[in-house]
Amino acid sequence: MKKQLQENIDFYYNEQGYVVLTEHFHRERGYCCGNGCLHCPFDYENVPEEKESASSKPAAQKTEPDFIERVFSIARKIPRGRVTSYGAIAERAGIRLTARMVGWAMHQAGKAHPPVPAHRVVNSKGLLTGAVHFATPTLMQELLEQEGVEVRNNQVVGFTDKFWNPPLTKKNTALPKKKK
Repeated sequence: MKKQLQENIDFYYNEQGYVVLTEHFHRERGYCCGNGCLHCPFDYENVPEEKESASSKPAAQKTEPDFIERVFSIARKIPRGRVTSYGAIAERAGIRLTARMVGWAMHQAGKAHPPVPAHRVVNSKGLLTGAVHFATPTLMQELLEQEGVEVRNNQVVGFTDKFWNPPLTKKNTALPKKKK
């Protein structure tokens, strides 16, 4: 049976009315969830291994062994206060994958060292579709707002102005020649 959270001990409400988990909550839990919580004392240490399940792996798609690291490498370059999309990362990774595969990789970002700013990756319309994978339903939005990104109705306000288009890597700068 899960313990009932107590206000002002396990959590508090910030100025925007969002729930913020306290250091006490994290110490009681005993591990880092890997989502960059404001008061987490573990600093991405002691993150539990995710259990393997049939639904946690994409169906019948073979990827390069370093695919996840390539996705994380691009995501780590997203500047504070900016966002990018799953599709932009897929395109810049230079591997023929869908945005959905990038989303699958980003779901594992909590275990990555160095940390991956997964909160800066949104869908192609600026919607915070990955928010459900954070420790609290509002954590993704809170992290973006701390960086100056305005979010309204679960969507980045001024998405086109805040959008960061990852630069081309050396591996994918040469486009294949068209056959005549």
